[in-house]
Amino acid sequence: MHSSSLLRILTLLGMFAAFLLPATSAEASAPLRTHAAARSKFIGAALATSPLSNETSYRNIAATEFNQVTAENVMKWDTVQPSQGQFNFSGADAIVNFATQNNQQVHGHTLVWHSQTPGWVQGLSASAMRTAMQNHISQLVGRYASNATVVSWDVVNEIFDDNGGWRSSFWYNTLGQSFVADAFRAARAADPNARLCINDYNVEGINAKSTAMYNLVSSLRQQGVPVDCVGFQGHLAIQYGFPSDIQQNMQRFADLGVQVRVTELDVRMQMPRSSSKDTTQATYYRNVINACNAVTACAGVTIWGFTDKYSWVPDTFSGEGAALIYDENYQQKPSYTAVHDALAGGTTTDTTPPTAPGTPASSNVTSNSATLTWTASTDSGGSGLAGYNVYREQGTTDTQLGQSTTNSINLTGLTPSTQYQVYVRARDGAGNLSANSALATFTTQSGPVGGGCTAVGTVQNQWGNGYVVQPVTVTNSGSSAITGWTVTFTLPAGHTLAGSWNATLTVSGQTVTARNAGYNGNLAPSGSTTFGFQVTRPSGNTQTPSGYTCA
Repeated sequence: MHSSSLLRILTLLGMFAAFLLPATSAEASAPLRTHAAARSKFIGAALATSPLSNETSYRNIAATEFNQVTAENVMKWDTVQPSQGQFNFSGADAIVNFATQNNQQVHGHTLVWHSQTPGWVQGLSASAMRTAMQNHISQLVGRYASNATVVSWDVVNEIFDDNGGWRSSFWYNTLGQSFVADAFRAARAADPNARLCINDYNVEGINAKSTAMYNLVSSLRQQGVPVDCVGFQGHLAIQYGFPSDIQQNMQRFADLGVQVRVTELDVRMQMPRSSSKDTTQATYYRNVINACNAVTACAGVTIWGFTDKYSWVPDTFSGEGAALIYDENYQQKPSYTAVHDALAGGTTTDTTPPTAPGTPASSNVTSNSATLTWTASTDSGGSGLAGYNVYREQGTTDTQLGQSTTNSINLTGLTPSTQYQVYVRARDGAGNLSANSALATFTTQSGPVGGGCTAVGTVQNQWGNGYVVQPVTVTNSGSSAITGWTVTFTLPAGHTLAGSWNATLTVSGQTVTARNAGYNGNLAPSGSTTFGFQVTRPSGNTQTPSGYTCA
């Protein structure tokens, strides 16, 4: 072992030596990093160099609360090597020096990305581009290879589109898929001891994009390419719902033998900010931390900044903001408390359910859809209000029609000319369910019953004890537009649904009912949309779902 490797190991041991006691022994008011280290996790923040050097409050919070930091911009290609062969490490050095002074890890971000890469790179021939990439990695990673503070890197960033295909970037268009393996091998050569990561957004839950990443990581590792970890960015928004299968997704990657981590967490909201939005945001933060806590291979969570004063969100998403755990005046928000308490853990158990929601009121009732609204619940148990489940009362077995994070929902895929009696239950962050709301009754309008759409499922990928069905193509086979659809199919015995995307799935026995999401229910004649799902099954069983019907 060479001296730099020994120095890195000793430094890392020193970082965690003070925090090897059980998490419950940490003081309740201790900083975030204390509770994270007690779990052998990191809690990180992306830092900007200007406020780090110019604002005392920013610098003090960054030093006190976090045991890992990521350079928000100053390690990206356009800063480090704006012109070919001319390197500028001043910003990167400032981040590394700050972390070294405050006993923090540094995660390097990012080596190969389609954005924030100078034009001189994008116009190169294939051979020249590959050489430039390898040289850039060698110079940047190699600079910090002997520094025990820099322990990991995002090697490639955002290489898939949202449908799970390869992004049509200049990297892919010039070099094909090979640039990914080449980049990882170059990074390993530059620093044999750093942990090397692949990173992307919208891969927090199990969906087409995360499955594409799963398949790539599995393939690369089988080829001996040194992919050590997978980063889930975590740019969430309260209006779009929480990826409830994030823990399952982390675990399936962990089962490949890689480390997982949340690399760029923020939770934006539509402005103006309100107490109810703060509560939902805090629940999302808590859920992410809890998911990481539950997966041994999850190294930690990095928040993309920490104060709303320096968030990227308002400049990128019009009318949205307030995405971080401190406000613009460096005051802690409910989301800070949620992160703190989720890391502290073990001190209290929430067994108190939320209050029952108000009676739902129906509106905008059509032949296959209806909108429900109700008075919001409150939660006093400490885990926070997480959302609502909506059920149809049907006697001994009540069907769940949908979930919402707010006190309203648009139900789709309903049956024409049918009376519905529905009720709502609130749920909190600990999984407690409230009592039922009072019943509401409405009747859908008349319309075509069945025969208006078709569904065809395609098995995309199979392995020993599971498979992915993607796409399930839903097509409007009628002569008029539809505003919602419901697909049913049968899982073979012993098969269990593990996650889904682009539809809401409910299970009764082995029968699965899929209802459209809020954004893909409207189909013109001959129009189509897709959804997908993942299933676990007994090893050796090769059966797949059957009996797809659509209404």
